[in-house]
Amino acid sequence: MDWALAARTAGRLMQPGPTVTRAEARRIVDLLRVDAATAEGHVREVTGLGHGLPLLPADVVDRPAWASAATSGMAELTSGAKLPAVPATARKFTATTAGLQAGAVLSYLGSRVLGQYDPYGGADKQGKLLLVAPNVVAAQQALDVSLEDFALWVCLHEATHRLQFTAVPWLREYFSGEVTAFLSAAESTASGILERLPGMISSARQTRDTMGLIELLQGPEQRAILDRLLALTTLLEGHADHVMDAVGPSVVPSVATIRSRFTARRRGGGLLDRLLRALLGVEAKVRQYAVGAAFTKAVVAEVGMAGFNTVWTSPDTLPTRAELDDPGQWLRRVPS
Repeated sequence: MDWALAARTAGRLMQPGPTVTRAEARRIVDLLRVDAATAEGHVREVTGLGHGLPLLPADVVDRPAWASAATSGMAELTSGAKLPAVPATARKFTATTAGLQAGAVLSYLGSRVLGQYDPYGGADKQGKLLLVAPNVVAAQQALDVSLEDFALWVCLHEATHRLQFTAVPWLREYFSGEVTAFLSAAESTASGILERLPGMISSARQTRDTMGLIELLQGPEQRAILDRLLALTTLLEGHADHVMDAVGPSVVPSVATIRSRFTARRRGGGLLDRLLRALLGVEAKVRQYAVGAAFTKAVVAEVGMAGFNTVWTSPDTLPTRAELDDPGQWLRRVPS
């Protein structure tokens, strides 16, 4: 993958975002920087995680800068993979093609991503929280909600992600190890794709589940790793969604209105937008939020947040995909 080409392509294809005055832009940037640190303080109170860690600001960026940072983080995350040997000429061609394709995808996502915690970004590769100011403003305007409330609400979600990786010592290495193992297993599964082709065609006719089709492309080893990765990302996203609402109206007065309108916006869009979201797996991502949040809510209701935090003990205490759909299974398996 030519990640630099991907970043340049995304930057060229992206629209600049909503127009605001220089003074307003400066105010929004300052607001988001302060909110990122403030939000993590609230997240720590709700989750009981991270006490004693420094409260850090975020990098507030525009769309092209987000794409550049995202490609840098993905390059770092995937750098350990052992991929099949490819002749130099073919490797250059595929790297260029993949870079152009990734850039096109990033240009689409780059107008929608509100923020991101990249555990592998930053100058020291130890993590970086990004807030995409044009997208925060565009979403706030579309939802017609308070900018101050919405900015803090977004920061609560991203600060939760940062805390997940900074307060859980083994999580960063575990996640990168699973991604490396998944990519490195590609060589052993490539020969089986033709055998799975009839099933893929049949499934494509019956479902719009992008992740289901992706899973059919994998052999047994990759599928098992993908299962663990999907379970983990569902937990991370759902936990963050639960926490950003659990902070409550004393911190974000219009939280109920924001959540209601934001959820409706996630489901909305025109036909082309919905098609692109399905093809790129965005719809599957939205389902992850719902499943993970429901799991978190059910476990917290049963054993409290301290009991829920048992999930961060080790990879063995993470829920499986089946347990995410049935929290009772996890509660019976993992003593809190």
